[in-house]
Amino acid sequence: MNMRERIIAGKLFLDDCEGLPEERLQAKKRMMAFNQTAPDELEKRFQLLDAIFGTKINAWIEPPFYFCYGHNIEIGEECYLNMGCSFIDDAKITIGNNVAFGPGVTIATVGHPIHPDYRRLMYGSPVTIENNCWIGANTTICPGVTIGKNSVVGAGSIVTKDIPENSVAVGNPCKVIRKINEKDRTFYYKDQPLLEEDIEEVYRLNNLE
Repeated sequence: MNMRERIIAGKLFLDDCEGLPEERLQAKKRMMAFNQTAPDELEKRFQLLDAIFGTKINAWIEPPFYFCYGHNIEIGEECYLNMGCSFIDDAKITIGNNVAFGPGVTIATVGHPIHPDYRRLMYGSPVTIENNCWIGANTTICPGVTIGKNSVVGAGSIVTKDIPENSVAVGNPCKVIRKINEKDRTFYYKDQPLLEEDIEEVYRLNNLE
């Protein structure tokens, strides 16, 4: 088993061999180029994102955006990443369609042994975020976590365990506080009602009729 196979298998690894440092160097160059683009250089941004992920993507990512490799991140359609997101992608990060990230979200797929004698070593465990999730600002998602479809994770949460689908979860450690329900079709924030005429006006003003 080589080092890359060890990473995929979730075994202990170090990343200074098998061309891994060179891949990270190239990723840092692409990351730097993307983060230095001007706000109106949209075509250049999308070209760089295609190079970062190793495939053509349909997502909006606000600089700065930080990562280790880039090609270990799979991102679905119509996703949005606000500024300052950091994805530690030694292991696989899989993001579904229509996933929204607030600013400063961290996804970490790597951990270290607790004992200081072995802490230089690493292990990887994939992270999956399913379709239609909303991840609040400054959330940290730890190795091995799956967040089920449609779920909302509140700002500042530390997600150490799986979150089931259709859930609202918050806190440190992050815990489910309730299920998404029909009341969420009626109110968008506290006692603010979701009115059809408001929705229609928003779409009309944005030329989305």
